[in-house]
Amino acid sequence: MTDLPKGWDIAHDGELAGTEWIPWGTDGRARAKIAARADGYHVAVVEAEPGYRTDPHIHENTEFFYLIEGRVSNQGHTITAGGLFAAAVGSEHNDFVAETKVKYLSIFKL
Repeated sequence: MTDLPKGWDIAHDGELAGTEWIPWGTDGRARAKIAARADGYHVAVVEAEPGYRTDPHIHENTEFFYLIEGRVSNQGHTITAGGLFAAAVGSEHNDFVAETKVKYLSIFKL
């Protein structure tokens, strides 16, 4: 990344190419790159294979999701490319399945 003013984290075109993929979830069907961070929030680019499922969890912080490619089932609803969701603090996440190969953004705080 280039020099930025204090408080900024910007990923320019192509800069993610040098970022390491990390495992995402526990079933081995997904990977992520952390694209940016600020104030405890993370922007992750996630790629997952068909059949990938999230581990059931309770959201300790808000999560935002934007589907770039593919189709997922989330909490009984089908989401296609261009779709999104927001999960509030305290919400239970127990039904997320990649129906096709997918690519999405997940914005969350740790």
